[in-house]
Amino acid sequence: MAENCDHNCSECGMDCDERTKKESLLEKPHDMSHIKKVIAIVSGKGGVGKSLVTSLLAVISNRNGFNTAILDADITGPSIPIAFGLKEKATSSELGLFPVKTKTGINVISLNLLLNNDTDPVVWRGPLIAGAVKQFWTDVVWGDVDYMFIDMPPGTGDVPLTVFQSIPITGIVIVTSPQELVSMIVGKAVNMAKMMNIPILGIVENMSYATCPDCGKKIEIFGDSHIDEIAIKHNITNVAKIPIDSKLTAACDKGMIELFEGDWLNNLINTIQ
Repeated sequence: MAENCDHNCSECGMDCDERTKKESLLEKPHDMSHIKKVIAIVSGKGGVGKSLVTSLLAVISNRNGFNTAILDADITGPSIPIAFGLKEKATSSELGLFPVKTKTGINVISLNLLLNNDTDPVVWRGPLIAGAVKQFWTDVVWGDVDYMFIDMPPGTGDVPLTVFQSIPITGIVIVTSPQELVSMIVGKAVNMAKMMNIPILGIVENMSYATCPDCGKKIEIFGDSHIDEIAIKHNITNVAKIPIDSKLTAACDKGMIELFEGDWLNNLINTIQ
């Protein structure tokens, strides 16, 4: 700042720190919300199991004794309420919007918890969708939260950009599947995170393999896994693999994901926490 600065930048040509300082786009959460860490679960494309990974990480976090929440940012394809078997709708008062608690006490907000009918389509343009996600952060009375997991929509469009700019993300977890095409798309998610200066906490390969019920042999149905190569290429240290498991699928379909059994993500969650 110049010695005789009058703080009128419109009439000043000086290239000082005050003039070039970037304005923060971060939004404050609701006054009654105290959120310590926010983990975003992202993917370069749809259908790789991002919502599944979000649900599993939240369940493990809750089992570990932490106050846990899920913000479902996949506005046009919300599946978190189904996985947890949530039937009741979110309520509101003059204080704000209140999340719905799962059977084990995880706080959840999702657009499907606000719609009259779960099958009503959300035919909104990008800015409106991004605005709704931002309101889930600013208008919801989350209370005390140790770990919030955000289920992101796939890709690198409006909503991921809004989340990365307006919410203080602690780090991201990238979800992929074994196909070579998807490994290329992972690079896009990695590069976006680097552009936004957001740490990558780990990468999860879903549908990595199936286990033969008779002999216990692991079968790579979609071909050889490339997850370790991708992790090394992008300097990602934490890698997890989730198998194709009919019990896991049934738990999601029946809204009983909180009863799942499996240690696939334990190392990842221990690193996060």
